[in-house]
Amino acid sequence: FSSTFTGERRPKGDRVFEALGTTDELSCAIGLARELSSEKGHAFVGQLHKVQCMLQDVGSNIATPLSSAREAHLKRTSFSEEPVLELEKWIDRYSEQLPPLRAFILPVGTARATR
Repeated sequence: FSSTFTGERRPKGDRVFEALGTTDELSCAIGLARELSSEKGHAFVGQLHKVQCMLQDVGSNIATPLSSAREAHLKRTSFSEEPVLELEKWIDRYSEQLPPLRAFILPVGTARATR
């Protein structure tokens, strides 16, 4: 068992902790991408950092189940739609720069493959 932000005890296999783990894994992958991008001098490194910060806010919200949240919990873990809208603008802007996608892109599992 582990505790949510509200103090509620739940089994470690609960969907809240599954979602938190998945969010943390995404942040780690973005952190690796950020490091490798920084080494190459890419301009979007700051945006990757900002996405990681957004994911921290998402994690706080996930860790606050509505079933046990008081108003104070909800106030501390809420966030506006602004980060989502900003992220969507970035996606649109970068998508416009890409050639048309003609095949699926499969991710690989090693840092060496990204170099």
